[in-house]
Amino acid sequence: MKKIFSFLFLCTFILGFSQQKTLNLDDAVLGYQKGLNPATLNDLKWVNHCNTYVFQKDNALIFTDAVTNKVTKNIPFTDLQKSYAELTRFPRLMEISTNELVFTNKNSIETFNYNTLSKNASIQFDEAGENTEYNSKAKAIAYTLANNLYIGTAENPKIAVTNIEDKNIVSGQTIHRSEFGIFKGTFWSPEGSYLAFYQKNESNVTNYPLVDITTYPASLKNIKYPMAGQGSEIVKIGIYNLKTQQTIYLDINTADEHYLTNLSWTPDEKFVLVAEINRGQNHVWYNRYEVLTGKKMNTLFEETNEKWTEPEHDAVFLPNSNNNFLWFSERDGFMNLYHYTTEGKLLKQVTKFNWVVTNILGFDESGKNVFITGTGTDPREMHTFKVNLKTGKYDRLSKVNGTHSTQLSTNGNYLIDSYSSLTIPTKIDIVATKKVKSTSIFTAENPLKDYNLGTTEFVNLKGKNGNDLYAKITKPANFDATKKYPVMVYVYGGPHAQLVKNSWLAGSNLWMVAFASLENYIVFTLDNRGSENRGFTFESSVHRNLGNAEIEDQLTGIDYLKSLNFVDSKRIAVNGWSYGGFMTTSLMLRNPGVFTTAVAGGPVTDWKYYEVMYGERYMDTPQENPEGYEKAKVHNYIKNLDGKLLLIHGSVDPTVVPQHSMTLLQEAVKQKVQIDFFTYPMHEHNVGGVDRVHLIKKMMEYIVENNKSPLAPEKGI
Repeated sequence: MKKIFSFLFLCTFILGFSQQKTLNLDDAVLGYQKGLNPATLNDLKWVNHCNTYVFQKDNALIFTDAVTNKVTKNIPFTDLQKSYAELTRFPRLMEISTNELVFTNKNSIETFNYNTLSKNASIQFDEAGENTEYNSKAKAIAYTLANNLYIGTAENPKIAVTNIEDKNIVSGQTIHRSEFGIFKGTFWSPEGSYLAFYQKNESNVTNYPLVDITTYPASLKNIKYPMAGQGSEIVKIGIYNLKTQQTIYLDINTADEHYLTNLSWTPDEKFVLVAEINRGQNHVWYNRYEVLTGKKMNTLFEETNEKWTEPEHDAVFLPNSNNNFLWFSERDGFMNLYHYTTEGKLLKQVTKFNWVVTNILGFDESGKNVFITGTGTDPREMHTFKVNLKTGKYDRLSKVNGTHSTQLSTNGNYLIDSYSSLTIPTKIDIVATKKVKSTSIFTAENPLKDYNLGTTEFVNLKGKNGNDLYAKITKPANFDATKKYPVMVYVYGGPHAQLVKNSWLAGSNLWMVAFASLENYIVFTLDNRGSENRGFTFESSVHRNLGNAEIEDQLTGIDYLKSLNFVDSKRIAVNGWSYGGFMTTSLMLRNPGVFTTAVAGGPVTDWKYYEVMYGERYMDTPQENPEGYEKAKVHNYIKNLDGKLLLIHGSVDPTVVPQHSMTLLQEAVKQKVQIDFFTYPMHEHNVGGVDRVHLIKKMMEYIVENNKSPLAPEKGI
């Protein structure tokens, strides 16, 4: 048989050597509570403007000099408790300077002088406050109550920035359902003189009904949910002046429902930069607005793309400059950095990588180099680089292969480099950025060393169109290549997600590793086209046709599995959640006979029921792309069901609303097709906490029970 793919085992990691313990699903799901996740240094961060880092250990705060790697100070919790008797443990720090700790204590922001061991200040805010953001220069906290925005100071804990009775108008919260890199709704100016904030008018957005069964009788809970092709929110940006206590709004007309994002202040607080995106999401205008008047000054540049444009990063200004900044753009096919002025002049493309830049950490003291994170040449990894702003020359500072998470000291002299890989649970180094010299400060033991677990291996495949496809395969403990094993394919497959990583457990959840050995299963995962960190061409190949390219790539993975002598090709199941639920139902129903069993959690079954911002980026509107929506609609394939299908949905899911599963169930009844359904009452888009054990068991028991060929044994092999 001629193979249509190539593969390479890149690395094998024995997860456990001991035969003493069996890891059950309960403990695997709650691994963070059971000590089964790799240990680390808690609350590890830099002290501002020096070479000292701190972390918590044994209920004390440990200060260490990065130059000498010697402990310089130790503050036991009892020293803090003398001033804050109500505290029961060391709080998580918001900020730390050379003399102060800043932390939250219930509904107050506390500053504590750790040199004199005394309180410095306390800022109260309403105990019901949400979406809090503290600014040390303003010595104030922004927060929201219901739909309005407030500021708390030492003198006044509740200054109203907005006082709007209409509940459709919401201030200070995320907009556009947290797309475009938006994760908050307030933006302090650099010196704390102003507070910019998002405001959205949701009058045009339909109410979506969810049912609260905890009341007697059950009650209606409406949420605002803008479905694809329907009315969306109208947004504004307000700027509150703390001195005058007045608010002005930027002069932007969003009656066309276009998007505002990537809000950035110039360092001199005179201007605000805003990326404006048309609702079709294929045209960006990057505009500069004057703070005092709200008037538009100029459009710095425009970007267009026939598929989509999706700016997700704020401007990052160069040190000691009010006019020069770095901008992230995928315009050349990969996310790279560009040097612009506030007059709109492109000075140069700083990075020209054929891989993805993911973040800017900061600059060195000279301002000549910028520190960035990115995948490097292996998209399964994450590394830190120093890039010369003038020449573009760069050095990789994270030398060990794996997935690195780094913090740069404010002076740019040192990095805290925390990383893992298939063979490294957690390791933390201090890296001197000039000499690129590393000093290890922490190495975690393998928390699974006493458990009898199998192996996880990387696999490289070639897609039908020639793309490299990265996958991973987990084998059970006591694997025997002469036997035949059933398979569970775990899939996500959608944008902004990557499941195959050179990190601990290869990015898998611990329950998957446990399941493989408990039930003698092969667990397989592949990142198809559309998944992140592969560049625009790879990621945008799904445009207007969600499901098509993804299914083709997943079937390449199935061909690979069937080529393995130890795989029982008649016993392959598929499981996924959210976009993975869409992929699970699509794979099962559009490819009858390939899978015996499917479990789909929180599945998108019809993209017209999904939200405007995400759905229209990838599919356009249902009116513009009826063919694409119709082909992706899972309901159309329900009559093809050959095997067992279980749908699972949170009863109050505000992300993939229950209508997706309900309408698919309705179609199954209409077509006289038997499928199974389970709901988690009062759970939202995923099932967390202790109830997650129930969920994982529900899914895995269904797979084990139904993923059988006629002659297969009752359990495993």
